[in-house]
Amino acid sequence: MSDVAGKFITLEGIEGAGKSTQKRALVEYLKSRGLTVIETREPGGTPYAEAIRELLLEHPAEPVSAQTELLLMFAARAQHLDALIKPSLDAGSWVVCDRFTDATFAYQGGGRQLPSEWIETLETLVQGPLRPDLTLLFDVPTAVGLQRAGKRGTLDRIESEDLAFFDRVRAEYLRRAELNGERTRIVDASQPEAQVAADMIRAVDLWSAS
Repeated sequence: MSDVAGKFITLEGIEGAGKSTQKRALVEYLKSRGLTVIETREPGGTPYAEAIRELLLEHPAEPVSAQTELLLMFAARAQHLDALIKPSLDAGSWVVCDRFTDATFAYQGGGRQLPSEWIETLETLVQGPLRPDLTLLFDVPTAVGLQRAGKRGTLDRIESEDLAFFDRVRAEYLRRAELNGERTRIVDASQPEAQVAADMIRAVDLWSAS
């Protein structure tokens, strides 16, 4: 590996897939290889984008339309890209992000059942040609993921959706992994944490060597 050119790695998966834990392990591994690594998340990643995250995840007094949710996701993403991701990549850093646009296709497309054409239009508008170099999809059966997530405490607005919603989210994640097989690696996240980490590192090593 070399830090001559920045790389963009995204971690995806439903609630309870263990992305946050594995993100920390991946960041430490990449740093051990001498890389400059920026760790971030979506929605959020910068102060302004984090403020939008709060709007997205809180339980408001009025219903939030699916279209509003979609537009806020991309508003936060636009800020995140311009203020953090693009400058970091341009500087040669590797960026590891907990969720990105695949999550929008999965949650707002699959879960909320919004047309994928809307998301594709916003993706082009906000990102231009920028796409992740590598996406790690941590896949876990929906019921298992939600059981894990329920142990973390109070659920936010999106985490509070029902099983059918997350079944659609997972199905869309798997569909997109098949469509984008050149950049996506599926990691079985139902395994013990250490094995998931080992599989993740192996996938990254194989990808970086190709």
